[in-house]
Parts: sequence; structure tokens; C-alpha cells
Amino acid sequence: MTRTNPYQQGLDRTPANYVPLSPLSFLQRAADVHPNLTALVYGELTYSWAQVHERCRRLASALQQMGLSRGDTVSTMLPNVPAMYEAHFGVPMAGAVLNAMNVRLNAEAIAFMLDHSETKVLITDPEFAEVITQALALLNGPKPRVIDVPDAAVANGNLIGEAVFEAILEAANPQFAGSMPDDEWDAIALGYTSGTTGNPKGVVTHHRGAYLNAVGNVLSWGLPAHCVYLWTLPMFHCNGWCFPWTLAAVAGTSVCLRRIDTAVVFDLIRRHGVTHYCGAPIVHAMLGDAPAQQRDGIEHRVNGLIAGAAPPVALFERMERIGIDLTHVYGLTETYGPATVCAKQPDWSTLPATERAQRNGRQGVRYPLQEAVAALDPQTLAPIPHDGETVGEIMFRGNIVMKGYLKNAAATEEAFAGGWFHTGDLAVVDPDGYLKIRDRSKDVIISGGENISSLEVEDTLLGHPAVQSAAVVAMADTKWGEVPAAFVELRDGATLGEEELIAFCRAHLARFKVPKKVVFGPLARTATGKVQKFALRQQLKEGTAAP
Repeated sequence: MTRTNPYQQGLDRTPANYVPLSPLSFLQRAADVHPNLTALVYGELTYSWAQVHERCRRLASALQQMGLSRGDTVSTMLPNVPAMYEAHFGVPMAGAVLNAMNVRLNAEAIAFMLDHSETKVLITDPEFAEVITQALALLNGPKPRVIDVPDAAVANGNLIGEAVFEAILEAANPQFAGSMPDDEWDAIALGYTSGTTGNPKGVVTHHRGAYLNAVGNVLSWGLPAHCVYLWTLPMFHCNGWCFPWTLAAVAGTSVCLRRIDTAVVFDLIRRHGVTHYCGAPIVHAMLGDAPAQQRDGIEHRVNGLIAGAAPPVALFERMERIGIDLTHVYGLTETYGPATVCAKQPDWSTLPATERAQRNGRQGVRYPLQEAVAALDPQTLAPIPHDGETVGEIMFRGNIVMKGYLKNAAATEEAFAGGWFHTGDLAVVDPDGYLKIRDRSKDVIISGGENISSLEVEDTLLGHPAVQSAAVVAMADTKWGEVPAAFVELRDGATLGEEELIAFCRAHLARFKVPKKVVFGPLARTATGKVQKFALRQQLKEGTAAP
């Protein structure tokens, strides 16, 4: 006889005891509980939480008036300005999906994303009018409705849209209730990642994961209520690592910043009492190398999250000396940004500075609300020993993992093989259980926090008539962490110089993807003709690769 579970009898989900998780609820609470506290600062402009809530409702109302329905895509091409922050709430409140595009991309990549995502509305900044105009001309599908966000900080910015952001907000309903998801599994955002192929993959994330990782940021970093956060991290990076939603959860203040300028950064820290900021190693290195006088008058301790290519120990030491406490996190677009943290142990504070920095520089342990992270044998999925030597592939499992890749079932299935998300990053596990990345099984180059597909760069190089073969690998760089370096074989009888080839690449690639060094000569290959990229990296490391 099958026993009936008494805890399943008459104890069903109802509107009284179950609501789908969504970070949109954080905005409602911030506006209800702290309506007069400052939510956004941009130059001399400030908005309270009540004002931000109303502006987001107006944005959602305007988008629905434009005919958007659940599952439609709204793309943005914006720096860290208030409209970008508001889009993280207003777009999903309309039932739509936010695609925050990288402002450093070229027209071809932007056109692909707009087509692939079937973008209905594009919200853009005048600074990017030229590249957006070029991208719109390349579209294969219908053109989106373009909304401009004018900014006095942009000189000679062209307005290319059919409407202006503030005007559509003014005409919208300030009392619009907004649309909460029917299911927490509903998509909230789309983010494109370079991966290892020319065309980027569209990473789809859901309300549940965004909610959980936003709270995970609070728990893993010990974020206090009403912290003051400086937007040095682009909000297009994995939706600002979920921090737009995190700041609403703690009713903190977001200090917006169009671009990184160390003098401006330190001025904002001093003027607004900034307590927290995030960024790739390049951002922290710029701050650490800034003239000492820029930091004059900053007497409080500042907390920074650092991610990207494994940062050098010297950077941790330097930042500690100037009063910035760094915490290392690791993650991918597919994990909503940070999904592991180098959680600091109390006894580390007694260690010598160099040893403490070495421990803090690891990728660490899983985020509080991530179910699992492990370094596994990629073939058997068996855990590797925690000996600091055996290499395995980092894999994630849990609610803070993407839904999958948009319109790419094969890539999704491959990424989730065996019930784990495969990152392609190779790591060891130290005896204390902390991960440390050793290499990448994929050939993605992470430069200043940006992913660069080596194959995309190689394809561009091969487009030059003098190039026979090409291989691109990461080269260490003190400023950017790593940059592309190209190894090139020329066609018989062809002549080509390094500067000429780099100029060719600049005409076809976003500037950050252009190789910083070109080495001409035969490529190291296996007996079957496969290029041995590890040998090319070794040449760079040993300094034996000459132009």
C-alpha cells in the first residue's frame, strides 16, 4: 500500500503563500520603505528611490504603449547613466527582456545581436550614434524602434531615434503597476558572450537567478544597508554582475559614471563617501597607479570586487597599501556574473602581506546561494583531489546558472552535459577547498574584463590576401591583464609588415580585439597539422617570439 504524504494534502501553492522570485520586488520595497533616500547620482542630478520607482514604472508603461508584449527584447547601447540603471527594472516590468549591449562592439557584432534577439526597441546614447547607424543599415530583419538618451556630457552627439527617453517617460503612466513574472523561470535578461566562435552566443537568464545572485552579492560581500556604490563596472557586463538589483535590495546609492578617469573616480569617492565598487583588474590597476594627490582627503576604507583574468599578487598588495580592500570573485555571463568568491578567513589577517595576497587572489568557493561549484575531470565528471596540483574543469550547478543559449539547442546541451555547466576553465583545488584557475580549455582571451574570441580575430587576419594561416593567443599585459597576440604565416612570395596588418585588423575589429603583437613565421603544429597554441604561448612567455 502506498503511503500518502500528509504534507502534500491540502497544502498547495496559493497567492497567499507563493510568489515567483523576482528582483523587481526589491525596487518596490526600496520605494516603500526608503522613498526619500538617494538612489541615483549622476553629476549634479539626483533621484530618490520614490523617483526611480516612478521613472521605472513610466518606462514600463511607455514600452507597453509601443506594443511590446511578454518575451519581446529591448536592447540598450548605454554607458553607466541613470537610464541604463532604470532599464534593469523598467524593461522587465513591461514583461520584456533586457539585452544590455557592450558599448565597445563594432557595427557587425551589434547588427548580429539586434537581428538574433529580434530587438523591438533600442535605447541608445548619442555617443554611439555613428556605430548604431552603421549597425541598423546591416540588419537583415526589421529595424527596432530607436529611443535616444541625450546627455549634456556628450559633445556633438547626434540624435538618430524617433523619440527621446525623457519625452516617452513624461507621456507615460506614472502609476503603471508593472508586470511581475508569471513564472520565476521567465527570462529577465539576454547577454551575449564571445565564447570561442565568431558569432556570440545569447545567454538567457531568469528572474529567479537574478534575484538569488543579487542577494548573493549582499551575503558574500557583507554589503551594509545604504552603501554608496560607484559604477566603475559597466552595467552591460552580466547586467552589472546583478548589482543594479542588489543596490535596490539594500536601498543603496548608485553613483553613475560614463567612463573611467582616475581623477574623477577619486573625486566621486571623496565627495559622495563611496564605500564599494567593482571592476576588472585593469580598473583596479589604474586606481592603484594613480598619483597619490588624487587620493588626498579620502580617509575611509573602500571595498572593491575584482574579477577577470587572475590578478597579480602585487596588485592586491598595492591596493591594500592605499586603503582599498579587494575581494576576488569569479564567474561568467552564464552564471550571472560572480558565482564564486575568495571568502576571507579570519586568520588570513595575521599572515604576511604577500602570503595574504596569494590567498586572496584565488577564485575561491561557491557563492552563498549557488548550489555547487567543483573542479571535475571533464571526461568522467569525477572530482579531482584537493592537492593544488591536479587540474580539472570548473563546473557549476544550481539556480544561478543560465536557462541556456538563445536559439542554440546544441550549444546548450553541450554546456549542460552530465548535469553540470561546463565553464571550459581549468583549475586546481587547494587543500582548503579553494579553486585556483591554471588555464583555459577554450582559447578566449580576457582583456580588461572583455572576452575576445581568438577565432574571430583569426578569421579577420585570414581576410588579408597576404595571410596564409593565423593563430591568436593571449599575451600577458601589465595594463589589461592579457591582450591578443597573432602568429601569422604569409603566402608564398607575399610581404607584409606588422603595422600594416594591425591597421587592417583595426578596420574590421573593435579596437580592444586588435592584436597588440604580430609574429611572422611557421606555426608550431602537430603531426596532423593542428596548431599547437600552447607552444605559441610558451614562445611569448620565454620571449623567443620575435616580430
